[in-house]
Amino acid sequence: MTVTGRCLCGEVSFEIEGDVIATAVCHCDHCQRQSGGAFSVNLVAHESQLVVNGSLVTYGDRGDDGGDIVHVERRFCGTCGSPIVSQLMGTDGVIAVKAGCLDDKSTVKPSVEVWCEHRQPWVDLPGMDVSIDRE
Repeated sequence: MTVTGRCLCGEVSFEIEGDVIATAVCHCDHCQRQSGGAFSVNLVAHESQLVVNGSLVTYGDRGDDGGDIVHVERRFCGTCGSPIVSQLMGTDGVIAVKAGCLDDKSTVKPSVEVWCEHRQPWVDLPGMDVSIDRE
């Protein structure tokens, strides 16, 4: 299976080849801030599955502690700011591709929620197979 997507302005496009590991809803504070919403929906895959056409800007997210260690490299279009992919440090190449940038979002079916302790109290997502609290 191949899925395709692009940023808002179209300068960056991408393809994901093969089956993804999972489709995850992340409720962490940083995903809320990056997405401008209550959560982020992500296709979790291996970096070898992703082909990006165009140039991405990277922000080194140091997490809640603000220390020296980058936990997530968040990559986005430098022109329109659309978040495209997050590289999860220390996971042997696991990435999270933002489902909101997919060309066809109709087949997206999240199967797991993470960082649930940060879930907004008014968010109730039916049909989740697994919820994971990270703390």
